[in-house]
Order: sequence, then C-alpha cells, then structure tokens
Amino acid sequence: MGGKETGGKFSASSHRYSSSSWLSRFCSSARRSKPLVSPSDTSVRSSSGDGLVRRLGLLELVLIGVGASIGAGIFVVTGTVARDTGPGVTVSFALAGASCVLNALCYAELASRFPAVVGGAYLYTYTAFNELTAFLVFAQLMLDYHIGAASIARSLASYVVTVLELFPFFKGIPSWIGSGEEFLGGALSINILAPILLMLLTVVLCRGVGESSALNSFMTVLKVIIVIIVVFVGTFEIDVSNWSPFAPNGIKSILTGATVVFFAYVGFDAVANSAEEAKRPQRDLPIGIIGSLLICIALYIGVCLVITGMVPYKFLGEDAPLAEAFASKGLKYVSVLISIGAVAGLTTTLLVGLYVQSRLYLGLGRDGLLPSIFAKVNPQLHTPIHSQVWVGIVAGVLAGLFNVHVLSHILSVGTLTGYSVVSACVISLRWKDKMESEEISSSWKEGVICLITIACCGFGAGLFYRVNASLIFPILAVLVASLASLALCFRQEEVYAAPPGFSCPGVPTLPVVCIFFNMFLFAQLHYEAWVRFVILSIITVGVYAFYGQYHADPSSEETVVYRRAPREDAS
Repeated sequence: MGGKETGGKFSASSHRYSSSSWLSRFCSSARRSKPLVSPSDTSVRSSSGDGLVRRLGLLELVLIGVGASIGAGIFVVTGTVARDTGPGVTVSFALAGASCVLNALCYAELASRFPAVVGGAYLYTYTAFNELTAFLVFAQLMLDYHIGAASIARSLASYVVTVLELFPFFKGIPSWIGSGEEFLGGALSINILAPILLMLLTVVLCRGVGESSALNSFMTVLKVIIVIIVVFVGTFEIDVSNWSPFAPNGIKSILTGATVVFFAYVGFDAVANSAEEAKRPQRDLPIGIIGSLLICIALYIGVCLVITGMVPYKFLGEDAPLAEAFASKGLKYVSVLISIGAVAGLTTTLLVGLYVQSRLYLGLGRDGLLPSIFAKVNPQLHTPIHSQVWVGIVAGVLAGLFNVHVLSHILSVGTLTGYSVVSACVISLRWKDKMESEEISSSWKEGVICLITIACCGFGAGLFYRVNASLIFPILAVLVASLASLALCFRQEEVYAAPPGFSCPGVPTLPVVCIFFNMFLFAQLHYEAWVRFVILSIITVGVYAFYGQYHADPSSEETVVYRRAPREDAS
C-alpha cells in the first residue's frame, strides 16, 4: 500500500512538474522576438539558397498599392454610403483617407527599417514585440485575406458575366457559372467561373513577379484611366443644387460614413509586403505606400463629387449606383466603361491580394511557424509556388462552394488589428534602438502598458459612441487616453531618436492617434466580428502551443535573417 501510495505521489508530482515545464516553455517561446541586428549587417540567408528577385521599381510599387485599393468599391461603395450620408460622403472619404495617411506613415517607417525581405505587419510585430503576438496578427490578417479573395473572385465572376452578356452570343449564361446558384437550402452556393479565374491568376503569379506585375500595371492603368474619364464626363452633368443640403443627416452620419469607407483604402500595406522584390526598397517602399494612398484619395473624392452632383443622393442605386447615374443621363457608353473598369479593378485587387498572402506564408515558413514547404522558392521562376498554390486552392474552394459575401461583416478585423499593432511597433522599435540598461527596459514595459491603455480607451470610446451613451463616457475615455499619451511623451522622451531611412513624424503622438482611431473603428464592427476575433485568437494560440513553439527559431542560421536598413542606403 505504502509503495503504491508513494508511487501515486511520485506520479502526481511528475505530472505537475511536466505541466509546469510545458507552461514555462510555452511562456518562454511566446515571448521570443526576432533580433534587431546591427544596421551595418544587411545580408540575407535562406534555407533553400534561392530567394525572390528584385524586379519592382517605384512605378510598379505605386501601381501595386493602387491595384490593391481601387476595386469595385469605387463604383459601388461611393454610392451606397452617399445614400445615407448625402453629398457629405466626400468629407467621409477625406476623413477616412486622412486617417489612412497616418497609418501609412507608420507603415512607411517600418518598411524603410526592414527593406530586406517579406513579412509586413507580421515581421514588424515579431521584431518589436514577440513571437505569439506576431502569429496572432498573421492569423487575423490571413482570414481577412482568404475570405476577401473568395468574395472578390465571386464579384469578378459576376462582372465578367455582365460584360460577356453585352454580346448576343453569350446571352442567358446560367447562374451557376458566374452569379452563383444555391443548393441544399443555401448551405452551398455553386460558382464555376470564380475558381477558374483564381486558377488563372495563380498561374500568372507562379510564373514570376515580372509577369504578375505587368498584368497588374496594365489593369491598374486601365481602371485609373476609366475612372478619370468617368469623372471628366460626369463633371459636365453636375447640378450643384444636388449638393444642398450637404449633410442632410447631420455630422454624425458623415463620421459614421468615414468608419464605413475607411476599408475602401485598405491595400497600401501590400507595398510593404513587396519588400524582397523591390529594386531599391528603402527609398521606394515609403514613396510607394504614401503615393498610392494619395492617388486613391484623389480618385475617391472625384467620384464622390460627380455622383452626388449628377443625381440627388436619395435616388442613387444600391448595386451599381455609378453606372445607373450615367445611364439615367443617357450616357450608356459610360456605363459600359464602368463595367469594364470594375472588371479591371477587381482583377488587380484579387491579383495583389493573392500575391500578398503567398509572401506572408513564405515569411512564416522561413521562421518555422508553419511547415517548411511554405518557405520553398522555385529556383527557376523565383516564386514561392507552394505558398501561392495553397493560397489559390483555399480561395478557390471558398469561392466555388460558398456564398462568402454573407461573411463580409466579419471582415476588417484583421486589418484594424494589424494597423493598430503596426502603429505600436513604430513606438516600440524606437525604444528598442536605445535599450541599453535595465532602466530603459523598465520604461519599455511601462510604455507597453500605456499603449494597451490607449487601445482599450479607443475601443471604449467607440463602443460608447455606438450605443449612444452619455457624452461624458467617450470624453472620459479620451481623457484617460490623453493622459497615457502624455506619459509616453514625457516618460519616454529620451528614446524617440529618428531611425535611419524614412522617419514617421510626430512619434509617439501620431502612432497613438492611429491606435486610438483604429480601435474606435473596431468597436463599430458587427458583434459577430468580435466573436470571430476571440475564437480565431484561441485557435491560433492552440496551433502555436502544439506546433509553432516547437519549430520556430527567430535566430536560426537556416532561416532568413531580417536586417535593419543601413544609413548609407537611405539616399
């Protein structure tokens, strides 16, 4: 009996020790970060010996940013938001664009600091914070990309059918080919054309960045020309009386409209993910990020002014408001141009989206957080074929079998999460540059607490605004966030030295404003988006606990080593 009891105690003790050891390893692994190497060390190593090729110039990077942002949204979102906001939708787009410029400045600094290889928000988070947070950011972004790609593919298929039906030979195309036909009570929605289009674009991307960049450049230039023509022709049809009243539903509707159209600008981060294929990344990446965003702002504002000036906002259509506005003026040829522009816009948005996804998978494969097959680069084509094919398969299955449009209300979670963390990375990396003593290490921890406080206050203010709570509550949230910001400004003042390359102005104030507003927008999302955020985070932590922590090694000689940009390359 005594022996058994002793054995039982030993077994229980061993179990407790094993559990404690596993938890200790998990916590230790989760806190790992990618080392910030000396600025003079700029070499890159890869496990396969084959890397991506630097073929993208400044123009190609700008067109990637424009191609990722300007899709069917410019032909649809502008009109649908205008129905609720009135001509004030122009201000909504201007406010959202200004907010995105602030986020873009943060992205530009980090793209300049890490010009060597792919990774984007995931890479920045891995270096500035820790491994687990980087993996969580990747997962949230990737779900947005997967669902978004499938949704865009179905929209593109529908527009392609619309253009084809302009010719008598293609009249009467069955709905299951391009529009989607529901089966099993709506559980499945079959669409044949969407996966075919995804397969074709995947083949183009696998062929090489030169081919995919050429297609993106052609289609992006085509749609920009069409938008300019639309704005030019529409200018002669404007009736200024349609701009009065400018804000029929008040200022709050304009602010609400800004939270909606904010997502029309999403895509400039695609430029940051092109780092390893840019010819002169430290100079061109910041210009590409900010330049593409400014072009998008100008195009959106021009379309808003035209559409609200041509037709009273109450009579704008919901599905194709821009095309219907021109058709109502007897300009049907412009409506055809708009359909062609929508096809070009969706094609480039989808192409760049698939491109970005494969590069993110490539980065995680190199770091060991995903199987090494994702890290392989074809030695002849210099593209991550395995990652690219995987991305195409996932999007193809979703687009071919499900009506992913119904999932649109859980999108943008990853984008807002990524933007917020990137803004925090700018501040954190400034601290790490100067971290030479325990005192600064302690200040870094205090700073992280301040950043978390600001994020929580931004979410709280957005929540109070959403439920129409008493004005005192959002004011209180802003006040607490302001105090935390002051603590960052004065407590950490000595560590905000400007980095080499492009430097984001107004640090830490500008990144703090980004974090607050992004979390404010996060609070405006559908409650199911919050549920998605929590559930996906739990699943991601589980995957990391049982796979990632055992395979990842941020300082391994077999993986790519990310380097800071040297000062001499900044010119």
